[in-house]
Amino acid sequence: MSAVNDTKFQPAVFLLSGIPGQEKFHVWISIPFCLIYIISILGNSVILFIIKIDPKLHEPMYIFLSMLAVTDIGISLSTLPTVLSIFWFNSREISFDACFAQLFFIHWFTLTESSVLLSMAFDRFVAICNPLRYDSILTAPRIAKMALVSLLRGVALIFPLPILLKQYQYCHANVLSHSYCLNQEVMKMACSDISAHSIYSFFGKLASLGLDILLILLSYVMILKAVLSITSNAERLKALNTCVSHICVVLLFYMLSISLSVIHRFMKSSSPLVQTVMGNVYLLVPPLMNPIVYSVKTKAIRVRIIRVFVK
Repeated sequence: MSAVNDTKFQPAVFLLSGIPGQEKFHVWISIPFCLIYIISILGNSVILFIIKIDPKLHEPMYIFLSMLAVTDIGISLSTLPTVLSIFWFNSREISFDACFAQLFFIHWFTLTESSVLLSMAFDRFVAICNPLRYDSILTAPRIAKMALVSLLRGVALIFPLPILLKQYQYCHANVLSHSYCLNQEVMKMACSDISAHSIYSFFGKLASLGLDILLILLSYVMILKAVLSITSNAERLKALNTCVSHICVVLLFYMLSISLSVIHRFMKSSSPLVQTVMGNVYLLVPPLMNPIVYSVKTKAIRVRIIRVFVK
């Protein structure tokens, strides 16, 4: 009997949990989730629309903001199908290929968002530390190259993950404790030796998110140094005010990312509910808050939105 129980097999599907232990409330839980998705997609779409129709906003800062909005929409659309299918229709099954595809897109868009935040930090660095050369440094071709590098870096680092996961054998437990497929969750299901995958995931995250955080911190050290050299208090505040929105978005994104990584790596005994809630917060809150932060804190965006909707 034990030999039968220990037999490894390849399950046909993974089962997604939704919110563990709260299955009877899934219909009610779907209401705030649905509102978050609607506000996230509409909010980021409004940002894109406003930037597109106003020639005055066709500047590097707002081009990077439009790139951020696109990645936020991508993150929302990557998780939306399985989340709502679980909450509305109790459809928990997801095939291997669909799971690995969703895993790829979720991690690709989040890594691309990190690259965009780094590009936005570079934009603020040039604008404050070298304003006279701003237009000559951040030209349209150079911005296009930065966007292409952000996309390709994400593909290069994330694409091996589903490829490696697809080679593994999986045990009897095929229930994932989220409403979507994440690399950390699928890894737990494998019966095979995943040490190489774990090492690659760790160093890949260190070389991407870790490096981005370091470079963003370095850029703000240089920005702070330049701002402190300004004699006029009014000019100092004006310079710092252009960075407030970006700082808020950066803190939100990376604090949630670090918190989720700590829970997965060092708090494995924590409740599945805690891990699920943190996973949802990490993927749902930044796309929700980013357009709100930029609409409130960026005068040009705020004024243009008011003009459009008043008309």
